[in-house]
Amino acid sequence: MNWSRIRNDARFSGAAGRSAGLVLLLAFILLIFSGTYIRAQNIGVADPGGVNNAETAPIPLSAAAVPEKAMGLQPFGANLFTGGFSKEKERGLNPNYLISEGDTLTIHIWGTITKSENYTVDQQGNIFLPSVGPVHLAGVPNSELNTVVEAAVKSVYAQNVHVYANLNTTQPAAVYVTGFVNRPGRYPGVASNSILYFIDKAGGISQDKGSYREIHVMRTGKIIGKADLYTFLIKGEIPMVQFRDDDTIVVGQRKGIVRVTGNVLNAHVFEFLDTEFNGKALAAFARVRPSVSHVQITGNRNQVPVSSYVPLKEFLEMQLRDGDQVEFSADERQPLIQVKVEGHYIGPSQYVLPQDTTLGEILDTIPVDPKLTDYTAVSLRRMSVATRQKQSLEEGLHRLENTYLLASSASNEEASIRVKEAQMIADFVKRARAVQPKGRVVIANQPLARSMLLEDGDIITLPMRSNAVLVSGEVLLSQALFFDKSADLEDYIERTGGFTEQADSSKVVVLHSSGEVETGYGTKIRPGDEILVLPKVPTKNVQLASTLIDIIYKIAMSSYVIVRTY
Repeated sequence: MNWSRIRNDARFSGAAGRSAGLVLLLAFILLIFSGTYIRAQNIGVADPGGVNNAETAPIPLSAAAVPEKAMGLQPFGANLFTGGFSKEKERGLNPNYLISEGDTLTIHIWGTITKSENYTVDQQGNIFLPSVGPVHLAGVPNSELNTVVEAAVKSVYAQNVHVYANLNTTQPAAVYVTGFVNRPGRYPGVASNSILYFIDKAGGISQDKGSYREIHVMRTGKIIGKADLYTFLIKGEIPMVQFRDDDTIVVGQRKGIVRVTGNVLNAHVFEFLDTEFNGKALAAFARVRPSVSHVQITGNRNQVPVSSYVPLKEFLEMQLRDGDQVEFSADERQPLIQVKVEGHYIGPSQYVLPQDTTLGEILDTIPVDPKLTDYTAVSLRRMSVATRQKQSLEEGLHRLENTYLLASSASNEEASIRVKEAQMIADFVKRARAVQPKGRVVIANQPLARSMLLEDGDIITLPMRSNAVLVSGEVLLSQALFFDKSADLEDYIERTGGFTEQADSSKVVVLHSSGEVETGYGTKIRPGDEILVLPKVPTKNVQLASTLIDIIYKIAMSSYVIVRTY
């Protein structure tokens, strides 16, 4: 072999060789992925004839294909099996226990004869009492044990004999739990344990596959008991089965289901027996709230997605299908509204009225004492107005954050100033966001206010007459002062000690008891007014100061409170 020629050829075609090697490598990788893809396409469940149905089988577009966990729903009854029943301690000596072979008891007899002895129930269900003979006890409730034994003894000793019988121990029972449970197996217990005890021992029912409606207890191949856990959940009833060794509890496969969401007390996945698959049964299980008016039903019919929106009354007569998803909703406007009254008045504080009721109509029906109620200062608080005020405040705060918290600095000195301003703004925004506007609607001195239609949730304020004027905010001593007809705004501020160092003397707000707001020293003070002195803004940034003052002013007018920047 000519190694020198090979070296020369390699040097001559080095770049080409590397390119060819790269091409071969890419081709090899492509071949691997192609084979993987081909194999993946061929993986499926073959029918008996060997035809692969993995690609041709239709995929139904159905609510049934949506996992319950993805919807945040659990099967109705899933919370039964969290370990509570498996921890119960049962000795089996309850009054309803039926005596069976192997049980031990003590019998005391005194009077004509005297005898105390322990007995074991034999395989024929009897105990043997000397001079009396066999006494059959198998199947006798524990509560009747003394009566049966006493009757047997007195059949021989008719007079002057007394009997006391007591059940000491019962036979343990190891029961198989199988079917659609999380941990099938054989679990120890006692004969009087409930079905729930053994299922809980087995980890509960499989939420995706198991049935809460079809549970059988088998003994030597025969069904000796059936349980529907919905009956237990709704009525508190559970079949009483006295277990024996090697009995078997079989949890069946889940039947048809319907998923329920919306305005209900029980939002769960419900399992239906064939005879119950209708809207009336579902509404009973889900416990529909009284406000529900309509129902949305989504599902499949003949592999075709369907959806309908019907009144509740119509839904109750509908037949449902496996996999349906049902949402209950309150979607009907109420013909009545509820209005509250606050302040000083006579009579009830709440009224239920037709939707077209005006303010004047309700005011005419509310009795007041004209000596105590300032009926000229009536105002209204409205939820929709409070919501808009809150939105306006939030928009202002959002602009404040975006403008000043995200601004860049041109120098270290400016950066230091911005850090202090940012802390001040953050604290101010936090306090401002906690404020809840009152939604006050001023109707005093408005001739057309009486014709204003009321809204659901409106609160009518009838203030009590007051001879006080409250001065608060940036004054040395916030306090209520007796109304003085001759005093003006400056007089009231002076009587509270004057302004603090943080006061902005040019920003004084007067809140009248009617909800009206005025500013300026020329404002005429009325009885019941509140004078708010707003604070200065501790910043040299004129634009920032203007923005903060605007927000503080809006808060004062809408909420009657002052939010400080320090």
